[in-house]
Amino acid sequence: MTTTGSARPLRGTTVHADDGVPLAVLEVGPATAPLTLVFVHGHCHDTGVWTTLRDALPPTTGSPVRMVFFDHRGHGRSGGAPAETYTVDQVGRDLAAVLDAVTRGPVVLIGHSMGGMAILSYARQHPADVGSRVVGVALIATAADDLVRSGLGRYLHSPAVELFRRAVSRAPRLTQRAVRFGGRTVLPLARAVPRRAGKRGQGEWWLPGLLALLRSDTSVVTMAGFLRSFAALDEAAALTVLASVPALVLCGSHDEWTPFELSTGLAARLPLAELVRVDDAGHSVIVERPAEVATALGRLCTAALELL
Repeated sequence: MTTTGSARPLRGTTVHADDGVPLAVLEVGPATAPLTLVFVHGHCHDTGVWTTLRDALPPTTGSPVRMVFFDHRGHGRSGGAPAETYTVDQVGRDLAAVLDAVTRGPVVLIGHSMGGMAILSYARQHPADVGSRVVGVALIATAADDLVRSGLGRYLHSPAVELFRRAVSRAPRLTQRAVRFGGRTVLPLARAVPRRAGKRGQGEWWLPGLLALLRSDTSVVTMAGFLRSFAALDEAAALTVLASVPALVLCGSHDEWTPFELSTGLAARLPLAELVRVDDAGHSVIVERPAEVATALGRLCTAALELL
């Protein structure tokens, strides 16, 4: 199969998580490549978010690479799951299931936003894999802890979020219809807000992201479940585990959801990390500036191969 917007053929398969939930997996590149890159997307996205970066990456890596992508539970083509399983802890186990099923040899893990949290969760739960199976990590626009102190985290305990959670719990179908309707009706506003807001960081900075969320195809049950998990995020222990492998910590200078200060805190606890700030990019840096992200990932791949 081939995904829209890419000429690179993708092989599709299904992996089952430890609780039986089917996870949709895509693979591209030679099975004999010396390095496999596993991409882990963020909340309310799917594998399609990596398309532009996937095409920009091969020229930067210096040698052939195999790339693996998968949809989180409740996202994209993967199966839905009980609401209580939409946690960072569980997506760490889902990542382990994907690695066990489709990878052999050294792996570099690349996560954006919630995908980075999933990588941290996996490392905490499987420390023996780091340095043996996992030889590098990229943590893009993400956090390990302190999420409630800045960016999106400031609103995770707000009355509006709590109201949304209650609505999903009591009437998920009605809430889903309301969200779908909201996404359609506010699309013109979503396009206008960046022009009206002027400089980033002024005005209602959160509104474009919220409107994008409303337009997502992700179930409101999935949305609400992960928001609850974000409010309690603490994956700091994983940073000690990952200290022995090369790391890339990358964030946009205008990331309002997981601000650059959180990436600075991550990099300070990873001795082999390169910290990259992409000026004038926001939370969707992998879409906004794929060439710069690809260049940084190429350096990470080189560092990982040098240690093999």
